[in-house]
Amino acid sequence: MMTEKIGVLGKKAQQRTDVERVVVAPLPTVYGEFRAIGYFDHERGDEQVALVHGDLGTEGVLTRLHSECLTGDAFGSRHCECGDQLASALRAVVAEGSGVVVYLRGHEGRGIGLLAKLRAMALQAEGLDTVEANLALGLPVDARDYGVAARILGDLGVSSVRLMSNNPSKREALVRHGIQVAEQVPLLIPPCESNITYLRTKRERMDHHLPHLDAATAVSP
Repeated sequence: MMTEKIGVLGKKAQQRTDVERVVVAPLPTVYGEFRAIGYFDHERGDEQVALVHGDLGTEGVLTRLHSECLTGDAFGSRHCECGDQLASALRAVVAEGSGVVVYLRGHEGRGIGLLAKLRAMALQAEGLDTVEANLALGLPVDARDYGVAARILGDLGVSSVRLMSNNPSKREALVRHGIQVAEQVPLLIPPCESNITYLRTKRERMDHHLPHLDAATAVSP
């Protein structure tokens, strides 16, 4: 339901709650050729982007909903597997011949923001796990919302996806917002010494499907 706000001239104006497609630009990458489709989320004020490869069709589209992670995506942090997952997803849609990676800004630190995420990481360095750290800061374990992703997929004409994710919450959220999930495709990244504890916590406390950790008796540095 739209909310009302008072405009500068004293008249009531309705606040837009839709997601607007703003621009389409070619984006050649090291993974292959993409179209970067930029959106503006009028409800949250976030700028979003969908990276589209090939002709998507409507059913069973190979899809990744990737939550923004500056430390992993840009800085190559080994604290998480986010950067490797993003690269793997981009490679996968190119290998498939078509697909989409929806890059979700405003999702930093599972929705708590960059500085709060860094504070949580500092607590993890002192011995807390990723769940305990967020709670110790008085923050939710996971504050992400995937409604904007569903609306972007709808704008792209996608009605069902093969979702590249280990997180059951993403599947549930998409279905709740009207996008069917034909298949959940694992996106498993070999663990390393720096992230094995983090990954095990995601499996044991957040129900992420990470069966490959059972075989991770030794990890690379």
